[in-house]
Amino acid sequence: MPGTSVIGTQWGDEGKGKILDLLAGEADVVLRFQGGANAGHTVNVGGEKFVFHLLPSGVLHQGAINLIGNGVVVDPEQLLEEIDAFGAGGIDFDGRLFLSGKAHLVMPYHKRLDEAQEKKRSRKIGTTGRGIGPCYAEKFSRTGLRFSDLAHFDRFRKRLDEILPLKNAILTKVFDAAPLDRDEILGQYEHYGKRLAGQVADTGAMTRRALKEDKRVFFEGAQGALLDVEHGTYPFVTSSNSCALGIAAGAGVPPHSVGKLIGVIKAYTTRVGEGPFPTEGDEDLGKRLRDAGDEYGATTGRPRRCGWLDGVAARYVVSLNGLNALALTKLDVLDGFETVKVCTTYRVNGVEQAGFPEDTPLLEQVEPLFDELPGWKCDISECRSFEDLPLEARDYVKYLENLVGIPVEIISVGAGRDQTIFR
Repeated sequence: MPGTSVIGTQWGDEGKGKILDLLAGEADVVLRFQGGANAGHTVNVGGEKFVFHLLPSGVLHQGAINLIGNGVVVDPEQLLEEIDAFGAGGIDFDGRLFLSGKAHLVMPYHKRLDEAQEKKRSRKIGTTGRGIGPCYAEKFSRTGLRFSDLAHFDRFRKRLDEILPLKNAILTKVFDAAPLDRDEILGQYEHYGKRLAGQVADTGAMTRRALKEDKRVFFEGAQGALLDVEHGTYPFVTSSNSCALGIAAGAGVPPHSVGKLIGVIKAYTTRVGEGPFPTEGDEDLGKRLRDAGDEYGATTGRPRRCGWLDGVAARYVVSLNGLNALALTKLDVLDGFETVKVCTTYRVNGVEQAGFPEDTPLLEQVEPLFDELPGWKCDISECRSFEDLPLEARDYVKYLENLVGIPVEIISVGAGRDQTIFR
């Protein structure tokens, strides 16, 4: 039996955390397949807020096994902080959390290089400084350290002695930064290795076995499809395949196993950091959406740029990922607007086009063309069925379905688990 997969359809921050949490409650296995601690999502349960960076969403559901796949780059310090914080909140990890021995380790020099490189750029990418890009770069240059190395500490020490002199030379000679201390790193990572030794496993084999046994397997990603390193708005992207095309490789499963693909789309659009954003609103619209939607990064706290829903980008992502259905989030943030807008086409050099430009500099020049729909001007946070929604909100959902060509199966009308409509 195939699994179920959830993909962000915008530039991240679509509200995946809530949808992931809702669906993970039905899963036997939840696997995170890409990204690192640069991502973050928030789940509100019973008035308590949980912020995830590396842990899979299934940890809040006692019956689920949680796996961190080979496609994730893992900062063990961040992971242990998260485990300790959730453990203090009563979450039991015993026999429920495993990470791939093939997952690459985020090292202190990755973070230092990440920050130094961003400072040197004339146009910032907007990195979080968590070392994710340098870690992935090292992975693909075939010189990185993996959790399997940490499990054999003599091997880890030997590899570090090969790598660290080069990293320190780059830090000191290229970026005029302080070098890192070998013994301090060894002490830290020996501690991490001992604490996490019981969690290292062949997560790919575990997942394939679960699928063969008809277990309910749920694949979760971070960021969004428009941040995909191959298919997003390069170079203003993340360092991994954050769209559905990265699931099989990052999880270690056959492509047909990814199963049903659910895209999470916000009722408007946001973006953090630099890069093109055709539907970005003016200062007044941006502030109104940001304040109503609490649009600040879960990882960095940075305010998000805000604007109307981009239907051109949505159609592109639906097509690229082969999405089967959408989960529409933060519909309640549009409460009170007299009218709401949706971008349907772009005008490029005086010519209208319905497609999403492949060339990022061209995307920065497009003029968005909008349809304007009536707003519903009332509070929908207490609605629990589609029929409970005001006519204008229902029309907005149907309009989106017609625009992108797939059904909206889940509608979120608030941060709480219960503030959800299933169709």
